[in-house]
Amino acid sequence: MTVTAGTLDVPGAQLYYELRGEGPLVVLVGSPMDAGPFAPLADLLADDHTVLTTDPRGVGRSPVENPDEDATPELRAADLSRLISEVDAGPAAVLGSSGGAVTALALAQAHPGQAHTVIAHEPPLYEVLEERKELVARSEDMIATYLGGDATGAWRIFMEIAGMSMPEEIFQHMFAERTEKEAAEDRRFFVHTLRPTTQWVPELVALAAGSTRLVIGIGEQSAGELCDRTSRALAASLGVEPVLFPGDHAGFMGDPKAFADRLREVMAGR
Repeated sequence: MTVTAGTLDVPGAQLYYELRGEGPLVVLVGSPMDAGPFAPLADLLADDHTVLTTDPRGVGRSPVENPDEDATPELRAADLSRLISEVDAGPAAVLGSSGGAVTALALAQAHPGQAHTVIAHEPPLYEVLEERKELVARSEDMIATYLGGDATGAWRIFMEIAGMSMPEEIFQHMFAERTEKEAAEDRRFFVHTLRPTTQWVPELVALAAGSTRLVIGIGEQSAGELCDRTSRALAASLGVEPVLFPGDHAGFMGDPKAFADRLREVMAGR
């Protein structure tokens, strides 16, 4: 698969992006995840689509001028809007995963002409839940734990809030042995991305009445997790039925072929 890499200068940052394939535009976006984990899914979709992936500002290969600037959904959506304009193949179908789902919703809200369809896969929005105040308080404890020098402890709290579990050896490998680059991105996540993403308040009436088709996606294996609950609550508030996708919160990584097949159905309206 041929991958064309590029960079785009935007206010305060330089955005790294990749393009694959030809055809209708599909955008795959995460936060704080970079473009890398989307590559297998992007390769599959590129058979009959132009696929755009990107490293969000301050992550991976997208440097920022001010590392202490908050990575708000509005700012990330503005970046995504500029990228869609740059590749000049829109309007797009946009799949946002996790924090990237919040980015995609912010895009639909502020730049409705850029996306004909937004698939928000498991957006972690505290504000749509009744227990939002408790979640904010627990997140503040998590951030304080990180700023107190215990990054591993902060990730443990993160997993508890998310309702996720994993074997201790995998946790240690993923979160206790951090490279210098990963440590820098941990700081951006805990200090500058987590609050504005989870506490973003969507304009539900505007989203529901907008021209962008909204799909709220949930992993079939995510039952009971935080993002399962936030996704179901958001879908109910928007008056739409949530759509199940294969796998868990990161189902596109676990089985990209099954995920691609389901995504094609959803984009086709099935």
